[in-house]
Amino acid sequence: MSTPSPEPVPSSGTPSVWAVLGGTGFIGSAVRSALAARGVEVRAVSAPRLRTDASDVAGLLAEAAVLDTERRRLADAFAGVDVVVNAAGLATPGAADSPELRGANSLLPALVADAADAAGVRRFVHLSSAAVQGHRPFLDESPHVEPFSAYSRSKALGEQVLSARHGGSCSVATVRATSVQGPGRATTAKLSRLAASPLASVAGPGTAPSPVSSVDSLVDFVLRVGSHTGPVPAVVLQPWEQASVSSVLEAAGGRRPAHLPVWACRLALRSGYAVSSLAGERLHGALRRVEMMWFGQRQEPGWAEATGNVPEPRVREVLAASRN
Repeated sequence: MSTPSPEPVPSSGTPSVWAVLGGTGFIGSAVRSALAARGVEVRAVSAPRLRTDASDVAGLLAEAAVLDTERRRLADAFAGVDVVVNAAGLATPGAADSPELRGANSLLPALVADAADAAGVRRFVHLSSAAVQGHRPFLDESPHVEPFSAYSRSKALGEQVLSARHGGSCSVATVRATSVQGPGRATTAKLSRLAASPLASVAGPGTAPSPVSSVDSLVDFVLRVGSHTGPVPAVVLQPWEQASVSSVLEAAGGRRPAHLPVWACRLALRSGYAVSSLAGERLHGALRRVEMMWFGQRQEPGWAEATGNVPEPRVREVLAASRN
């Protein structure tokens, strides 16, 4: 992974200290490595394993408020920290709804934000997913969400809880990560195998923008959000890496995809989602991956473009390297 370009230090010039939850995971470990390469002190903080039966914002906020032991432990771990990154959670797009899923993706963000406030942290960067906006024609930084699965609903709840809580001095920014790929990730290996197979296909001409992205650029963006000295919106979207649905498959598989009629693709998806709904959404995750392969999803420019915080696109080189 290449080193992100922004220097993650606060404007005061004093050395910055970052804490990362989920630091052994795919994204968390990449964030830790990038910070360490910049000579930044990084603390790996273990996230508490939470479970909750709450399924709305009010219930989650009430539960977070009484987790005194967990909040104190996190606040102690954040003492002297400038930026906290929450890369913890359950990244399981095909999972069924459960107290553990909501605990990790919906309740934990509120608890970490409360602990960051208590510890005097300057900024809390929470990693969410663009999946919260579901089947919309485009992704943006608005609070509008259209979750379509248990996983995307749990991530959307996490965003909504952060938006609804009455915070203190700690700035809270949620990063909506898109379809992040990189070496060693199981989903990337699957994409490479699919892209190299006769099943690789796109709808129509294949020029639709794809939100498939690289872990390198996401880490770069997280560092930019955390180290930015001015205000950051409550929700920011990982910038588009200029890839189309065709170019993603070509980079990942080393071959050109087949071009299918748009009407046939839409009919197949409608039928598939109908069957999946009858089966408790068990196929929603797989169908969404096919939908993204065929049609992609447009991204609206946002904070990154307006402030000059767009990382260098690296998705093609990352996908090409992953197939070798």
